[in-house]
Amino acid sequence: MKFTALCSVGVFFFAFCFSTGAGLVTAPSAVAQTVQPGDAVFATAWVQIEAQPELTVAQERAAAWAAVFPEVQGYALGNGWYAITLGPYDEVTAETRRRMLRDENLIPRDSFLADGSDFGPMFWPSIGSAPSLTPAPLTEIAVAPLPEANGGTDPVLVTPALPDETPDEARASESLLSQTEREDLQTALQWFGFYTASIDGAFGRGTRGSMAAWQEGQGLEPTGILTTAQRATLIETWREETRALGFQTLTEAEAGIELTLPAALLEFDHYEPPFVHFRAKNGSKTRLVLISTPGSAATLTGLYDTLQTLEIMPPDGPRALSEDNFTLQGANADLVTVAEATAKRGLVKGWMLSYDPADAARMERVIQTIRASFRSVGDRALDPGMVPLDDAARQGLIAGLEVRHARLSRSGFYVNAVGAVLTTTEAVDQCGRILLDGVTEATVALSDAASGLAVLMPASPLAPANFATLAPVDPTPGAELAVAGYSYGDRLSAPVLTFGQFAEAGGLNGEAGINRLAIATLPGDAGGPVLARDGSIVGMLLPAAATAGRVLPADVAFAVGPDVMARVLTTAGVSLATSTASGQMTPETLTKTATGMTVLVSCFD
Repeated sequence: MKFTALCSVGVFFFAFCFSTGAGLVTAPSAVAQTVQPGDAVFATAWVQIEAQPELTVAQERAAAWAAVFPEVQGYALGNGWYAITLGPYDEVTAETRRRMLRDENLIPRDSFLADGSDFGPMFWPSIGSAPSLTPAPLTEIAVAPLPEANGGTDPVLVTPALPDETPDEARASESLLSQTEREDLQTALQWFGFYTASIDGAFGRGTRGSMAAWQEGQGLEPTGILTTAQRATLIETWREETRALGFQTLTEAEAGIELTLPAALLEFDHYEPPFVHFRAKNGSKTRLVLISTPGSAATLTGLYDTLQTLEIMPPDGPRALSEDNFTLQGANADLVTVAEATAKRGLVKGWMLSYDPADAARMERVIQTIRASFRSVGDRALDPGMVPLDDAARQGLIAGLEVRHARLSRSGFYVNAVGAVLTTTEAVDQCGRILLDGVTEATVALSDAASGLAVLMPASPLAPANFATLAPVDPTPGAELAVAGYSYGDRLSAPVLTFGQFAEAGGLNGEAGINRLAIATLPGDAGGPVLARDGSIVGMLLPAAATAGRVLPADVAFAVGPDVMARVLTTAGVSLATSTASGQMTPETLTKTATGMTVLVSCFD
């Protein structure tokens, strides 16, 4: 009697003995045995995927399955049927494999485990054609020495390229992957931006689609089934890139933050509460700032506004603020910066990463890693007193970071409920970018040089605390009024209210459409609203006019009249409502009304 032994499928090792006779092979014993060192390991379970009542049909079906799975075996059953199986495996491996292949719709949903007790003679593979279950090992070939290798004295071992595979062969080799290897493939696809679902090792529609996208990106046929060589390329590229970044998990105890960062690109620099600074190393042009401070939603909002004023945060890019978190992104030709922070349980924690746009593809993956790993640890934040800071740095929360300043700042005021702004043309001439209150992007809807008025529209609708309404009648000479404006530009966080009087209608030379005021103002007040004591608007302050050879008294100022304001706003498609107020406001109420409508208009190059 002749015996044939077959060994090793993937990482599983088996020894079977087949006795030949009448074209069929006797099934191996399914009895579990105690394994001793050096002993063969006997399988205990098969995955039964199909059964057929006729031998010829069963052989055809087994041949078809064997084109996909090399471990196909077929056995006659005692009831006249013929079973087609995968295996054999140990019981745990068999169940894992059954679920995996079933979930990917590679085998029938009703496939089940069989222990072999009902198996009769084997009908597949036939005698003399059993496939080898031992994968062919890659061999190393010695080639001529190269000068770069060990001084050219030792031979260099080169691993030959893996052969290409058909989709069926690729699927067959893929079926031998372990759970960890399958998860690694998904992780690598996710790293390169092709896969977005959970890492579960199941190659469903999403994974197949990401494999096809990766293949297409490599200039390969997008079959959705990676060959052995393609899998090796993907995994090695992923591992090489992550090794080059040197990812390490950092627990920053002082800040109460844990995250995974690219240690090959960054190193600790210094503390300046509320920031922990990491500087670039190895010429990476990468910079990381951790954010850690006690605070609430108001602190979060203040930080959101402040970060947008920094040179390190380019003005162009998406940004969003909610009640408990914000995201910021800015980009220009030289710099990309991404920032995120969350307010939770009285603490504000976050991060800000800046990098060279030329390294954008790799840094996007770094951002994914930081975002996924970032977490607050304990109830600790940076102590504001751990490093000496001056009052300005502490108040602005911008220690160690340079603030981006506007080329010119003037005043303006809201004229409707969605945030349209009336200001002076001086505030918007030749501006590359216009911000309202240092935060909101605005565009010029109309600039009227003749009147000196400009109408601005916010990039997204606003909800101002107050907006202007037009006085129903012109003020009389000597009437008390006030001008609201950012007298000192962006140095103060709120407008200043300056009180004075209405002097006369018309300019010094009788010019129509402007009014003379007896009030002392500063350049930053230009564009601000002129308010009557009932809170209605009687004009907009103009910039101080240059008068050749003449110096006007300090309390002489001019404002555009109500009729001109209404005409310009109408041209821009904005209606200015008429006030229905009666009686004078208290100074406190007038200040609140003026402050709610007045806005800082900043012009950036």
